[in-house]
Amino acid sequence: MLMPAIFGETFFDNFFNSSFNNSFDNPYTANGLMSTDIQESDQGYMLTMDMPGMKKEDVQAELKDGYLTIQAASGTCNDQKDDRGNYIRRERCYGSCSRSFYVGDNITQEDIKAKFEDGTLKLLIPKREPEETVEQKKYIAIEG
Repeated sequence: MLMPAIFGETFFDNFFNSSFNNSFDNPYTANGLMSTDIQESDQGYMLTMDMPGMKKEDVQAELKDGYLTIQAASGTCNDQKDDRGNYIRRERCYGSCSRSFYVGDNITQEDIKAKFEDGTLKLLIPKREPEETVEQKKYIAIEG
């Protein structure tokens, strides 16, 4: 039996056959940022995304046209100065990153539950069977 096609042909196609898993293509997952585990249950899918050093305020989740997009932006500064104000060490880390997942058109933002705790974002996405559409016949009026 095939899994619901809410994430592509099967749920795992978008995740395990994408360039997100190649650390050379995506520097964020190379250093542990936005690395994602996906766990399936009867109720849905649990996405656990690592976001070390991020705060809840730095993270946004948006659902648009069937795509769930997680965005994060951070700015940290580790400046140290000596007595005269000269920099001894200056390391700054500013950046932003995002990942998108296709969850299907029949999922709404109210359906998705999200929690951010200790640098980890957890999202619960329910399973929804795609709504079957019945093709309606459209007739053309014939005059005469």
